[in-house]
Order: sequence, then structure tokens, then C-alpha cells
Amino acid sequence: MQNDLSNYRKAYKRSSLTENTVDANPMQQFQKWFFEVEATDGLEEPNAMTISTIGLDGFPKSRVVLMKKYTYEGFIFYSNYTSEKGKAIEKNPSVCLSFFWPNLERQVIIKGTAEKIPENLSDGYFESRPDGSKLGAIVSNQSEVVDSREYLEEELAALEKKYEGKEIKRPPYWGGYLVRPVSIEFWQGRPNRLHDRIRYTLQEDLDWKMERLAP
Repeated sequence: MQNDLSNYRKAYKRSSLTENTVDANPMQQFQKWFFEVEATDGLEEPNAMTISTIGLDGFPKSRVVLMKKYTYEGFIFYSNYTSEKGKAIEKNPSVCLSFFWPNLERQVIIKGTAEKIPENLSDGYFESRPDGSKLGAIVSNQSEVVDSREYLEEELAALEKKYEGKEIKRPPYWGGYLVRPVSIEFWQGRPNRLHDRIRYTLQEDLDWKMERLAP
């Protein structure tokens, strides 16, 4: 099988990124871009991000998760702590996050360290989820092999009956992670593949060093 994609071409002309226009703090710059992508049509989930980890088998693995909050400390998402992803983070908390916003021809690439957030914060977010999502988190032994789709649906139906009219509490194996960035790169598509790349690197004094990278 062969499929030649060499003729796929796109001219990037939407915007530019210069040292004179970016914010001195990368989290402020991220917020600026995130607000802009939210206000632009063409992307349903601007908070979708790829997280890459090093698995227990030594291989890198990337998957898409949803960012649920960002602060000056970093980026927060939620997952099953006993999943393949959770086990990888427990062994090696160094991760990479990336956002791709094609409608604005932009990427953001973040290197950082993942850590569990306090339990009360995970509790608060879990309580805000719809009951179906709560039960889905309980019923799924994430990343484990299952016999069939029908098995999962039967387990969910049993839980729905069990918790009917009752409070659904967060299971201890499910919660949030905070990724504290040490490097944040902003990528803006430009004509002739001379893309703009501005990278911020956290210094020992907790200031951010800004550098332009070749495309």
C-alpha cells in the first residue's frame, strides 16, 4: 500500500510572532492565544492537548486529553491514576504537552513535570461532572484489556442502578495532574516555511529566558 502526500501544501499567512509583541511571561502569552482561539470559529475543543509520556516499556506514547484549567503554576488535566498514562507519570513525571490550533496556524509545545493536585481539588472537579461521566470514571479500569463493549455497558448499567438517588463520590484512583512548565514554545506559521518560534525557558531564579528558534 502506498499513498503519496508530497503534494499536500498550505500557505501560512494568518499572523506573525515577534519578540516585540509577545508577553514577557509565557503563561500570559498562552492566555492571550487561548482567548484568541476561543473567539475564532473552526475549532470545537481548543482545550484539547496532546500529552506525551515515557511508558514503562521505554517507548514514548502520545494521546489527546482535555486541559481543564491553567494558572501561573501550569496546566491541569484529569485522568485515572492507575492507567498506562498514570503509571508512566508515576515512574517518570517529565512530560510534554502540545496544543495545535490549525484555524490560527499555531502550536504551543510545553515541557514540564507532572504532579498530582490536592485531593480536595480533584473532589471539587469530580462533583461538577455529570453523573454519567462520574460513573464512567468508576466503571473503567483505564488501559486494561476488556472482553467486549457489552461488558462495559453492562457494568455501567449496574452502577447506574446501584447509585440511583445516591451521591457518587470520586474514586481514589482518579484525579487531577498539574504540569509545571520548564519550557514553553509558541509556534506561528509563516510564509515559505519561515515559521516564527519563540521559546521561554525557566531559569534558576524563576525568571523566563526568551529566545527565537530557527524554523
